[in-house]
Amino acid sequence: MNYTGIIIGLCTFLVIGLFHPIVIKAEYYFGKRCWWVFLLAGLGAAAGSLFIDNIILSTLTGVVSFSCFWSILELFEQEKRVEKGWFPRNPRRKR
Repeated sequence: MNYTGIIIGLCTFLVIGLFHPIVIKAEYYFGKRCWWVFLLAGLGAAAGSLFIDNIILSTLTGVVSFSCFWSILELFEQEKRVEKGWFPRNPRRKR
C-alpha cells in the first residue's frame, strides 16, 4: 500500500487549518501591513521546495508556500471582516 497521498492530504488539511488562526492573529496584532512577511515566507518555502529531494517534504513545503501566498489575500479580507464587526478589533493598535 502507498500512503503518500493520504499523508500529503492530511498534512495539507492541517497546514490550511493552521494558517486560518495565524491570519486572524496577524491582522489583530499587526493589521494588513504585515503582508510582506507572508510573501517572503512563501517565496522562501517555494525556493526550498525546489531543493528538497523527499517528495512528501517537497510537496508539503510547496503547500506551505502557497498557503502563505493565499494568506496575503486573506489578510486583506480579514480586515474587511473586522470592519463588519465579525471579528474583534485590537483596541491598542492605531488605525
